[in-house]
Amino acid sequence: MSVDTVRVAMGARAYDVRIGQGLIGRAGAEIAPVLSRPKVWVITEETVAGLHLAALRAGLVAEGVEMEALSLPPGEATKSWQYLTRVVEWLLEQKVERRDMVVAFGGGVIGDLVGFAAAILRRGVRFVQVPTSLLAQVDSSVGGKTGINTRHGKNLVGAFHQPALVLADIDVLGTLAARDFLAGYGEVVKYGLLGDAAFFAWLETNGPALAAGDIGVRQQAVRHAVQMKADIVARDETEQGERALLNLGHTFCHALEAATGYSERLLHGEGVAIGCALAFDLSARMGLCAQEEPSRVRAHLANMKMKRDLSDIAGELPDADGLLALMAQDKKVVDGHLRLILVRGIGEAFVTAEVPPDLLRGVLSEALSARG
Repeated sequence: MSVDTVRVAMGARAYDVRIGQGLIGRAGAEIAPVLSRPKVWVITEETVAGLHLAALRAGLVAEGVEMEALSLPPGEATKSWQYLTRVVEWLLEQKVERRDMVVAFGGGVIGDLVGFAAAILRRGVRFVQVPTSLLAQVDSSVGGKTGINTRHGKNLVGAFHQPALVLADIDVLGTLAARDFLAGYGEVVKYGLLGDAAFFAWLETNGPALAAGDIGVRQQAVRHAVQMKADIVARDETEQGERALLNLGHTFCHALEAATGYSERLLHGEGVAIGCALAFDLSARMGLCAQEEPSRVRAHLANMKMKRDLSDIAGELPDADGLLALMAQDKKVVDGHLRLILVRGIGEAFVTAEVPPDLLRGVLSEALSARG
């Protein structure tokens, strides 16, 4: 199968996202053109290292590229001050220079953490994203958002730092646990919901084949999502306007992640899917979209066997006021007003600060009461 290339048009900082099979195996040939010397420093996590690090090393060595690697624990908790310090100190011990290349090899947690470390090391070292999860391939590896979580909330400390190259190897998706793959699908379906009704309809037809392992369908979905994100990022890199639409479902999601302690109780993509459903509920409650739209969204998520309601989250959750307080810590709060991404229909998202608090509280209360 051929490799697709999506260009992220950032002027002098433009870069390619390469999407296809076997990219890890030929990583040396792919990465060599952006290297200043034939050596890279790879930061990964233990699960990915066990599955794919040897293949990455072999792909680099085949083209004469040396590799040093640091492996971190898996999980959202790694996206923290503690591991940011560890990564930066390791890179300094390795005498990594500003012109050198750091490689983020893993899912969204590793990509965000390593990208932020690269952004602050020597005031900016170049890095390559090699995303190994569906979520990272379609979303977090593209666009230059990097950062860590703190006790105050998710992604509240970070920087915009664009990669030099992204290699999205479709083959590695076959090694993901079913839950992790489906969590990533939450970010895929988001693209259809926010700006492309035809893509959502395509997913309604092709989603089951994508989940079942159809390589061609997977590559097509990743390419389409990446192209949508690349186009938006090129127009609005630092989220002054249109890029905020990519956060559809995320304000709800980040509150739920905080409420569940960034734990295995709720994966990020699962929170995105639930958050998108809640955004459609609120939009329908406000009369912005037809009442049938939230039902259509949930029907597709159900067909994909995904989490879609607060009742799908195990364990205790805060009450509606508790969730509202967590939402108020979101980065999208401006002058004390919560800005939400709502919809006029599937494929028609927009940003608004005009959300009646009582309606929002009502939607959350109703969702919580359905938990029984």
